[in-house]
Amino acid sequence: MSQPRRHYVIPDVQVRPGDVVDHLDWIAQDIVRRKPDVIVCIGDFWDFPSLSSYSPAGGIEKEGARIKADIEAGEAAMARLVGPIHAETARLEKNKKRAWKPRMIFCEGNHEARIARLPKEDARFLGVVGTHLCKVEEFGWERVPFEQPIEVDSVWYCHYWKTAHSPRPIGGTIDNRLNKLGFSFVAGHEQGRKYGNRDLPNGRTIHGIVAGSCYLGTEGYRGPQGKAEWRGVVVLNDVRNGGDFEDMFLTLRYMSRTYGGEELSAYMTSRYPDRDWSHLA
Repeated sequence: MSQPRRHYVIPDVQVRPGDVVDHLDWIAQDIVRRKPDVIVCIGDFWDFPSLSSYSPAGGIEKEGARIKADIEAGEAAMARLVGPIHAETARLEKNKKRAWKPRMIFCEGNHEARIARLPKEDARFLGVVGTHLCKVEEFGWERVPFEQPIEVDSVWYCHYWKTAHSPRPIGGTIDNRLNKLGFSFVAGHEQGRKYGNRDLPNGRTIHGIVAGSCYLGTEGYRGPQGKAEWRGVVVLNDVRNGGDFEDMFLTLRYMSRTYGGEELSAYMTSRYPDRDWSHLA
């Protein structure tokens, strides 16, 4: 890496049929404005509620659920996100301006893995159903399989991290995770955000970030006490060899003010008055 670079991380969007995704328009504008070298979608862009193992097949939460609708909802949302990015790339090329073509990396999450689990549970779906139905390559993304880490400029990305001796994700504080991993990392999966760093005796600084919520709605299973989590994107500025960087967290409230022209709760209430947006106030 000849000079410091910029990474732009999009946490879990978890798109479901009927979800409002205006925030993806704002994020696209912000990406075009900041022109990062690397864009990472950390996983769980699709939600796939029709394939959730937490709600029974005949339960009310599955009523009317369709895999096709889940796929199409994610595709429509993805088109809104990447459309302005590709348009800006083409505009700069056409006008012979300084080129900008970011590397786009899509890390599959456990929600995308829901559709990969189906043929494992029922062999009739083998070769027909799988994560290939989330056609991320067609949108310009480089696909990274679920639980497969990828390193970019000495920063490691994965939807969540596990130790070599456990099938469960590492939990606890960021300091605990840095202690177990020993390198700069970014993960999604968990609502809200966690951040920490550690100065090493060799002069390096390593960082840990967990950011797993980039949506406007709520997760019903979390109840009324767990719906006010941090929501936004993460920008890593001045990324240098060794995994050091300057972190910048941008909330959806900031995005709404900057690109939507008003406070987030007011924006959502005025445009979608039939829904409860009190958690965004």
